Amino acid sequence: MLTRFLTPVLATLAISAVSRRMEQPLAAAQNQKATAKQTSMAPKPTSQIRRVVTGKDPAGKAIVLMDGPAPNVVGTPERGTTSTLLWVTDSTPAVVSGNADAANRKIGILPPGNGTVLRVIEFAPEKDVKSDYDTRLRALRQQGVGPEGPSRDHPRHPGMHRTRTIDYAIILTGEIDMLMDDSEVHLKAGDVVVQRATNHAWVNRGTQPCKVAFVLIDAKD
Repeated sequence: MLTRFLTPVLATLAISAVSRRMEQPLAAAQNQKATAKQTSMAPKPTSQIRRVVTGKDPAGKAIVLMDGPAPNVVGTPERGTTSTLLWVTDSTPAVVSGNADAANRKIGILPPGNGTVLRVIEFAPEKDVKSDYDTRLRALRQQGVGPEGPSRDHPRHPGMHRTRTIDYAIILTGEIDMLMDDSEVHLKAGDVVVQRATNHAWVNRGTQPCKVAFVLIDAKD
C-alpha cells in the first residue's frame, strides 16, 4: 500500500525537478538577451580614442606608460552622447608622480575641486536621438547640471547647462551648433571654443556624428 502511494508522489517530484532545471537555462538566456538588447541601445563611438600617457621609469627616464584605446567609455542614449574619459587631475598644481591611470574612475560632468577633466564626447545627429524633451532634460539634471537664470525650468534646448568651469572645446570631426541663451554659433572641425561658465548646449543638426575634445578646469565666479 505504501509503495503504491509513494510512487506517484515521487514521479511528480521528479518531473518538477526536471522542469526547474529546464527553466533555469531558459531564464538565463532570456536575461542575456535582454542585457544584450539594452547594451545595443546605447550609442557607440564611431572609432576608439587612442590615448598615450607618459611617465618615468624607476631610473627617472621618460617612457610611455600607456598606449592604446582609452577604456573608460560611457554612452548616454537619452542624450545621444558617448563620452570617453581620458584623464582627471584633483589639485592645482597637479600631481605628476606615480603611474596610476587617473581616468580609471567614475566622475560626473564637473571636474574635482581645483582639478581638471579631459574627455572626448561624440554627439549623435539630433535626428537619431529618440528621447523626448523631458527625458533628455531629466538625464542631464541627474548628472547635477542645468542652466541658470529665467530659462532654468524650461530651457530652449534640453541640453542647455552651465558649469562653473573654464572649458576648452576643440571640434575634432563633424559639425555642431553651440546654443547660447538667445543666439548660436555653427562650428566645424578645427574650431576652438573657450566656454567661460555660461549657459550653452551642443546640438548636432547634421547627418554625421561630431566629436569634440573638452578640457574642463575648475573655476570661480
